[in-house]
Amino acid sequence: MTDASTPGGNPEIVLLGDEHVRRYIETDGEVGYMWNGSPIILVTTTGRKSGQPRTFPIIFTPVGDSFVIMASQGGSPKHPAWYLNILDNPNVKLQVKGRKFDGVARTAVSPEREALWAEAIKGWPRYDLYQSRTERQIPVVVLDPVK
Repeated sequence: MTDASTPGGNPEIVLLGDEHVRRYIETDGEVGYMWNGSPIILVTTTGRKSGQPRTFPIIFTPVGDSFVIMASQGGSPKHPAWYLNILDNPNVKLQVKGRKFDGVARTAVSPEREALWAEAIKGWPRYDLYQSRTERQIPVVVLDPVK
């Protein structure tokens, strides 16, 4: 963990990777739910090669009862591992703060994709920067809770 400054100048704890997941789970999101001003959802996928559960902290945008996440990976030319995992198996486990539930992931297509992109950049404008860094179209993923 390191200290960083948020846009408002307030120090914020920056968690990354496994440490972020561990602290989020330990505290039911009291630590780790807000990350640099944006809410984080924990998404557990099934590893497409290992078959093992893999948990990722991902910025999300709530839309109705669903959660929208972006497979941006900072504009990398390759999709993030979690996205490849959900292409193989869309059934996921989700955690928002202390709420844990099952979900199903799907990739949004036009025109829904563009509308969700516009919503997501309101909370994390860097998505446009990430898209400018790569030739691939960054997938917009909708996580629908299983009822």
